[in-house]
Amino acid sequence: MAQRQSYRWITLGLFSLALAIGLVLLGTAQPSAAQDGGTPTLAPGIGINIAPAPTSISASVPLIYSGSAPSDSQKELSGPYLLLKSGKVDLNARTITMPLYQGRLTTGEVVWYILTDTDDERRADALGINFSQKLAYADVGRAVRPAHLEADGSVTFERGTVDFSPEWSLTPGDAPQFFPPVAFQPGAVGDADYSPLFKIGDTIYNGPVIAFGVDAAVLNFCDGNPDYSLVHDKVVAICPEQGTVTIRLTLGFSFARPVLYLSTEANHPMPATMEGAIYTPALSDVSIGDNNGSFSAVEPIFVFTNGPTGPDNPQRQGFNSALSGEGSPLNVLDGIPTVTNTYSPLWDIQAGEWIQAAIDLGYRSRLTDKFTILGFVQQGWITGPGGAPFGSTGFVVNCPIVQRLQ
Repeated sequence: MAQRQSYRWITLGLFSLALAIGLVLLGTAQPSAAQDGGTPTLAPGIGINIAPAPTSISASVPLIYSGSAPSDSQKELSGPYLLLKSGKVDLNARTITMPLYQGRLTTGEVVWYILTDTDDERRADALGINFSQKLAYADVGRAVRPAHLEADGSVTFERGTVDFSPEWSLTPGDAPQFFPPVAFQPGAVGDADYSPLFKIGDTIYNGPVIAFGVDAAVLNFCDGNPDYSLVHDKVVAICPEQGTVTIRLTLGFSFARPVLYLSTEANHPMPATMEGAIYTPALSDVSIGDNNGSFSAVEPIFVFTNGPTGPDNPQRQGFNSALSGEGSPLNVLDGIPTVTNTYSPLWDIQAGEWIQAAIDLGYRSRLTDKFTILGFVQQGWITGPGGAPFGSTGFVVNCPIVQRLQ
C-alpha cells in the first residue's frame, strides 16, 4: 500500500493529457497494468510544488505580491487572490480544504462530493464557488446528469456511479525518453452515466465525486493517510464528521500568471491515470474544437510534449521533463475568472511540439501565456505532436480553478 500511495502522487498536472495525446497519435502504448523496470523514482507531490518552488520551475516574478496593499476595488487585480472562496488553501502543503457534501443515488448508494463551479452567478457568490457561464452549454448527451433537492437540503442524483477500487498503476517510458508511458491503469472509473456535472432545475453545478457507496464511519481519515480504494486519488484527508475534505492542487499558468487548480476527471484512461483522476467517458459528449464558438462549453489548455529539460533549467517545461521526475510540466490555461469572462472548468487539450529547427536555434523556452504560444504556432516553430496540425486533441479534463497567485 505504501508504494501504491507514493506513486499516486505522480499526478503531474495536465502533462497527463498530452501523454494521452502522444499515445493516441503515436500509437506507442495501450492501457495495461504497470510493469517492472524503466520506472524513474519520482518523489511524492512532483508537479505541484508551489511555495517555495525551485528556481527551475518558479515564476520569473515573485508568487506573492509585494507592493502596496490594493484597495477593495483592486483586490481582484493583484494576487494572491482566492477564486474558490469556499475552500482554504495551504500553500506550503499545496492543498485546499473545502466543504464535503453527502448525497445519494436514487438507488440508495451514498455519494460524497464537492462543489466547485456553477453557471448561476448569484448561486456561485452565495456558495463561494466559481461562476462559469460556459457550463450552460455542457448539457449535451451524458455530460450533465439530472438531480433534485430533498426536503432536508441534500441532493439525490438520478444516475452515475464511480468505482474507486481499481489499483492505480503507471510505467513511464525508458530513459531518456520517459514520454510517453508504456502502461497505465486509472485508480477510479466512472460508469457510462457518471459525470461531475449535474443539474437541479435550470442550474448546472460542477460536483466531482470524492467517495461513493461508503458510510461516514468508513471514511474516518481526518488525520490523513486515506484508503485510496475508497476515495479519490487526490484526497489528502477526508473527515465526514467535520464535513471537510483536503485535496492536492496543481500549478499552472494563465496569461503569464501562476495559478492553482484541482484536477478531478478526464475523458480518457491515460490522462485519468496521470492526473490521479476519475476516468469519465461521459465527458466525451462535450463538444470541443471550437472554443470561441457561441455555444462552447470548454476553454483551451496548452501543453507541451518536448519542452526544455533539466532540473536547474529556469526554462524547464513539458512532459518528458515531468515524467523524468524534474517537476511540473507547467501547462498554460486560457481564461480564468478575474482575467477573462470565458472561464470553464472543462479544458480542451491542445498539445504543442517544438520542431527541431526551433530547438537548434535556441527558440525553445518556457511559455506561460496563450498569445505567445499561438504566435510560435503561427510562425511554424510549434506544431501538434509528430508534426500534426496544432489544435484540439479530443481530450477533456475537469480542472476547476482555485487560486491566482499573482
